[in-house]
Amino acid sequence: MSTSPDDLRSPPLSRTLLAAAEAVQAVAQGRSLTDALAQTEARLRPGAQALGFHAMRQYGWAGEIAAQLVRKSPGPLFDALLRVSLALLRVPQPQPAQPAAPAAPAIGMPVYAPHTVVDQAVGAAAGQRRLAPYKGLLNACLRRFLRERDALEQAVAQRPRACWNHPDWWVERLRADYPDDWQRLLAAANVPAPLTLRVNRRRAGRDDVLAALRAEGIAAEPAGPAGLALAEPRPVQQLPGFEQGWWSVQDAGAQLAAPLLDVRDGMRVLDACAAPGGKTAHLLELADVDLLALDADAGRLARVEQNLDRLGLRSPRVALAQADAADPASWWDGRPFDAVLADVPCTASGIVRRHPDIRWLRRADDVARTAALQARIADALWGTVAPGGRLLYVTCSIFPAEGREQADAFARRHPDATRLEAPGQLLPIAAGATPAEQRDGFFYALFAKQS
Repeated sequence: MSTSPDDLRSPPLSRTLLAAAEAVQAVAQGRSLTDALAQTEARLRPGAQALGFHAMRQYGWAGEIAAQLVRKSPGPLFDALLRVSLALLRVPQPQPAQPAAPAAPAIGMPVYAPHTVVDQAVGAAAGQRRLAPYKGLLNACLRRFLRERDALEQAVAQRPRACWNHPDWWVERLRADYPDDWQRLLAAANVPAPLTLRVNRRRAGRDDVLAALRAEGIAAEPAGPAGLALAEPRPVQQLPGFEQGWWSVQDAGAQLAAPLLDVRDGMRVLDACAAPGGKTAHLLELADVDLLALDADAGRLARVEQNLDRLGLRSPRVALAQADAADPASWWDGRPFDAVLADVPCTASGIVRRHPDIRWLRRADDVARTAALQARIADALWGTVAPGGRLLYVTCSIFPAEGREQADAFARRHPDATRLEAPGQLLPIAAGATPAEQRDGFFYALFAKQS
């Protein structure tokens, strides 16, 4: 199939702005940004993804500024386009003493002259039927922002949503849970995460993968026992070794899970909440085990299968099942497991720098709801652990209600559970750290069942 000249040209900024606004609107209506972007035209998706993620990191500030500019929004898509445009106007401009640069390294967004952003945003509105009647209003709002920027920013500077770009309840919860660290945690959540790989030792050595990356001019450095952190994110399909299954994408903090279970050849292992399969694959890379991977979502379970196929880890000893981990009667054959990984559902408050829409999708009462679900799953899974076996409780949350408090309560409910050494609460490391030093937030608690 031939490639037309139109396919080779970058799409106009106006179309990228509109595509990003449609994805941001979807988040406001309760959909994940990833799911929304998956519906975006392929040619527009890379730019819309970069802009959409940036807009999510500026969503609170942009919303407060937008409220100063227009008393009543004409609709959710207008509101989303206004917020996305304001977020793009907030990308730092190159300093006069520096040569003009195509990107702002701090946040990885292209730099556009303010008048270009305004003109292209108005063009985006003009080309969309629902927005066309309001292109004049959008133009007026953005030009007023440029004229009165200092005063408008000062007016919202003390509002938590504008200052920290998190919902008010999230800010207050972190302030209560981490009185000494809450500001650092909120700031870290707005630092885009590096691309970290975990080398599949069944297919490649880390030194070999590192050499292949460097041969392609891709800077990377070792991170942890099996990881590689790239200096700059790249589309994974363009990295050497993707098709060959040399590696998986996995945060450095998440790479601690499988080794903690200390799996050995011949063990019977359960990954109770497996999707998308990163920890499942890691377990299979470490030992030849009989493994059952569960997930309640058939679509997400299919991703586990795809990842295992790419990594060359599918075998008759690996079974996948769509099932509710909290209901063993529906899936368990009664044979106990030597090791159980319980990476339970949570608010995902520890990975918001990687998924900045999460903070805007969650509600204050979600913490209590997920905590109740976590307790139910952990209690159900404990009954499947063999005497002398281990259960690893994991969340990608930094809220103690989903971590330390859960583990303490579990130990009180199960006197036959012996607490083993584990990292406990890992807080995110971001600002000021090298890519290899960075990680998301996780909680780990390891229990052994008394014989």
